[in-house]
Amino acid sequence: MTDPVSADPQPPAPAGPDAPEPVFNLPGVVTALAVLLIAIHAIDGWLPIGLSREVLLTFAFLPIRYDPALMGGMTLPGGAAGDVWTFLTYAFLHGSWSHVFVNVLWMTVFGSAVARRFGPLRFLLLSAVCAIAGALVHLLAHFGEAVPMIGASAAISGQMAAATRFVFQMGGPLGAIRRTDAAAYRVPATGLVASLANPSVIAFLGVWFAINLLFGLWSVPLAGEGGSIAWEAHIGGFLAGFLLFRLFDPVRAGRG
Repeated sequence: MTDPVSADPQPPAPAGPDAPEPVFNLPGVVTALAVLLIAIHAIDGWLPIGLSREVLLTFAFLPIRYDPALMGGMTLPGGAAGDVWTFLTYAFLHGSWSHVFVNVLWMTVFGSAVARRFGPLRFLLLSAVCAIAGALVHLLAHFGEAVPMIGASAAISGQMAAATRFVFQMGGPLGAIRRTDAAAYRVPATGLVASLANPSVIAFLGVWFAINLLFGLWSVPLAGEGGSIAWEAHIGGFLAGFLLFRLFDPVRAGRG
């Protein structure tokens, strides 16, 4: 993580366990990704309705693409290549400003912790894998449906899950003995079984899954949108982030 450039000639105060983390000192990759999501939505808002619809059909995730019987020989924009790239590109589109801002907010909170630990490349790879996992679970649950799925929520759910694997550790940013310096994001993570024995992790998982299952049972629409929350995709992304954390983690594993 690179400290922001300052015109103040005085040297910075030494970092320590009690040193506060600057509020807007976000990792560069998180800032860049947030700006990209906002910019894409802003540009889409300026497009003519016909062109905006074409973008949606080209880059949103459409389960109907994968059912030849329903397609009846019809080809959607992007063709066979679109059948592949839409597993990821749907995550860059959003249905409303509230949709994109809520996702950006959660990414700055949980994604920043993961980015500080993983670095830019690993962070982006994890996010991409979680977005793809979310699309796969959504496809299984909604095979053949013509309703497009958009939004970065599956990727950000994966970031949340990855964060739970270390933020509650002793010496982590949310641990029983917590730190707020850079070392807090580098504490060795315990194994999967040990993580599931941590009461803080269990509480977080319980609340997260309860909220998403409630969305699914209640079919709650997103604020400012007519569509419902793709809660199955959230769960797919979350499980990928939680279960695959060790594959991306650059910090030497702890016990458990």
